[in-house]
Amino acid sequence: MQPADPVTTVFMPIALGVIMFGLGLSLRVADFTRVLKYPKAVVVALACQVILLPLACVAIAHLFGLAPALAVGLMLLAASPGGTSANLYSHLAHGDVALNITLTAVNSVLAILTLPIIVNLSLQHFMGEGQTLPLQFSKVVQVFTIVLAPVVLGMALNAHLPKLAALLSKPVKLLSVLFLLTVIGLALFKSRGDIGGFVAAVGPACLAFNLLSLAVGYGVPRLLKMEERQAIAIGMEIGIHNGTLAIAIALSPLMLNNQEMAVPAAVYGVMMFFTAAAFGYWVNRKSRAAGSAADTAL
Repeated sequence: MQPADPVTTVFMPIALGVIMFGLGLSLRVADFTRVLKYPKAVVVALACQVILLPLACVAIAHLFGLAPALAVGLMLLAASPGGTSANLYSHLAHGDVALNITLTAVNSVLAILTLPIIVNLSLQHFMGEGQTLPLQFSKVVQVFTIVLAPVVLGMALNAHLPKLAALLSKPVKLLSVLFLLTVIGLALFKSRGDIGGFVAAVGPACLAFNLLSLAVGYGVPRLLKMEERQAIAIGMEIGIHNGTLAIAIALSPLMLNNQEMAVPAAVYGVMMFFTAAAFGYWVNRKSRAAGSAADTAL
């Protein structure tokens, strides 16, 4: 265990709070009740997120021979809900943004239950039987209460003072991006002594997991004959994980308190924006090609 320091005990909760407050400003109660409108899409997305991705992540960790702490860190990332940036990328790729918002809302709440289960099983699997499990359910509930409180505050502001919420939305989004980059930088800085080895060790695994996340998120809905826009939305939601949350849990003295476990989320956090952009470009190009073919046929 690493000793606590003010950066992780003070800055990390503030950064996470600002980011989640920004999420709350964009949410309404209707975003949760919209599940009734997209029952199949939500079930498919959650099945991919909670079942398929963790299983695939275990296989990737073993395939790339990750050290136990790095493997747990990658599993922590897999267990984390989709990031708020998925909404923006989905919009740029002409996905169903309303579905993205609903999935982000539902996933963030559901993670209170799924995240501690997946991470504790990962600790047992990769760190060995009898391993002391620092990530207890009660602690996760405490942290998520802190995390969800800003979301509720943002939603309340959006509901009762929509003009103020709209005014705050842009600066809070910019601040969220700044905090996200700072959190990633912090995770890499705290492991700077071994960063070259860590990145070399976990980079290929992160890339494989990222590409697989996008492929599963887009491919499974298409195999199930779901709309293209919904498949794009699910692909972005599953491919863009909440790396900030994963880093916060890894570094927090209340949680895993392990710098090495934060590295996969930090590496993934940088990588996913480039792969998501490439994925968005590909689906847009594919849609344009399909549209041109249809016009030619007419």
